[in-house]
Amino acid sequence: MNLWETMTGSDLTREWKAFEARAMALPPGHRAAWEQIKGHLFPHSDFTGRNLMPILDGALGLLEETAADGQSIHEVLGDDIGGFCAALAGGGGGRNYRDRWREQLNRNVARKLGRLGG
Repeated sequence: MNLWETMTGSDLTREWKAFEARAMALPPGHRAAWEQIKGHLFPHSDFTGRNLMPILDGALGLLEETAADGQSIHEVLGDDIGGFCAALAGGGGGRNYRDRWREQLNRNVARKLGRLGG
């Protein structure tokens, strides 16, 4: 990956298209689970989504392997796809973008108040 691809995000676009092409080859139940996994993981993304690419690749690989083995989604992920995604993203207490922005805002306000009060 070169600097231009990183700046423009073209590497992410190419990787995302590859993910979607792989997902289209899945059986319908696995494809529906893929859509749910994407929806549950996006709140844990950074600004670009680059941090999720390895996680999404691993989740899609799991779906591909289980589909090839003939396992159902329920056998693999159970009923709690959201919990599965939270564990993938760093545990049930995984921070999302709102948590990071809130922390940054609180630090900035505390710094400003410290200057005004001192």
